[in-house]
Amino acid sequence: MSSKNSYGKLYLIPVNLGDSNPEKVFPPINARIIDSIDDFIVENEKSARRFIKQILPEKSQPALKLHGLNKFTEASEIPSFLNAAKEGKNMGLLSEAGCPGVADPGAEVVKLAHRFNIQVVPLVGPSSILLAMMASGMNGQSFTFHGYLPIDKKDRKNEIKQLERISLEKNQAQIFIETPYRNMKFLEDLIQNLHPSTRICVACDLTLETEFIKTATASEWKNIKTDLHKRPAIFIIQKDI
Repeated sequence: MSSKNSYGKLYLIPVNLGDSNPEKVFPPINARIIDSIDDFIVENEKSARRFIKQILPEKSQPALKLHGLNKFTEASEIPSFLNAAKEGKNMGLLSEAGCPGVADPGAEVVKLAHRFNIQVVPLVGPSSILLAMMASGMNGQSFTFHGYLPIDKKDRKNEIKQLERISLEKNQAQIFIETPYRNMKFLEDLIQNLHPSTRICVACDLTLETEFIKTATASEWKNIKTDLHKRPAIFIIQKDI
């Protein structure tokens, strides 16, 4: 079997969280690395090509070799996506938004890369989860990301209550996301089911000109007017002692 050093590297390439200026969120080395790669594993080919063109307008688009990794991808196909790295070529993994492998199907590729002894190199870029946590004023020493909560109303209520108890018992921030068109309903569910003194942070459109970040108690949120509809958002709660 070939050694690790004879293989190419798998670069985990963050993308912007919306229509933001790449120069504001990425170090110059990211562009140099992207310029040296033609083989990419991407969640969405159209948006991946758009991102690469935004970073490097002169890079040849026809030369790109893109493998689609999404809910329609057969698990049996994924190992072959790393063939270029096994042949000694560097590859890139692109998420649909933010950092590959974090709340992202790219984690499966990264797992395989480690199994195949391919070096994994994460690049610097925006993570909505960490940016929201940084700005929330909640416990950055202990927090848990849960992704989506149940859609069923009763199940969601029970989950919110349970995670609020955990937050109090462990002094731990609890982080969630929601489908953007359901943001307002999700915020309403938090306000209605949490103790009035429990803090809620809403962080949306992170790194964009329309960025909005606010932490207030569930009681205070009843009087805060904001429109979160179809805006990518992170929600964090914490019940203080």
